Amino acid sequence: MPHQALLIAIAGPSCSGKTTLAENVRRTLGGRETVILSMDNYYRDLSELSAEDRAATNFDCPDAIEDELLATHLLRLSRGEAIECPKYDFSTHSRLAETTHIAPHRFVIVEGLFALHWEDIRQRVDLRVYVESRDGFCLARRIARDVTHRGRTPDSVLNQYTATVRPMRIKFIEPTKHFADIVVNGGKPVSETACQIVDQVKEAAQL
Repeated sequence: MPHQALLIAIAGPSCSGKTTLAENVRRTLGGRETVILSMDNYYRDLSELSAEDRAATNFDCPDAIEDELLATHLLRLSRGEAIECPKYDFSTHSRLAETTHIAPHRFVIVEGLFALHWEDIRQRVDLRVYVESRDGFCLARRIARDVTHRGRTPDSVLNQYTATVRPMRIKFIEPTKHFADIVVNGGKPVSETACQIVDQVKEAAQL
């Protein structure tokens, strides 16, 4: 019989520190036993749209994510089954032809803006975490990330943040904090926060 995985969801605003926290939790739990599933890879493929229409897409609302596929993959991982995780190219707003094979793991961390948005996904996970962080802190980190890794200009990042990121944060992301089992401060030392989460995971897993 395949083993049953314990699922951990980490949600929060853009650049609040979710990915860094997830990686620290993974290392603390044990890298060989834990895998991270990034929601960023589940953005819908926009390759059929023109470059102008792709750039104009609102990537900060839940509809931008293929939540049906994400939910299916989480169900399979929870059952101890392998999946083929999509890969997303942010420079072209499209999926790559190749996928990432993810084998069964004891612990699965799903992290992303909307990790606590959909009820069917919330019900599937065993521990729900929300990362709070100041708006100015998130904006500074987003500019640094998108300019360095996603080929953006500071002005384009700021314009997008003002037009969609901040409004969608208020409308869709911040309300999901109320679904969290743990609310953590993204400005605190990440190792300290990771240990707090791991303690909860071990309790849930009865370790």
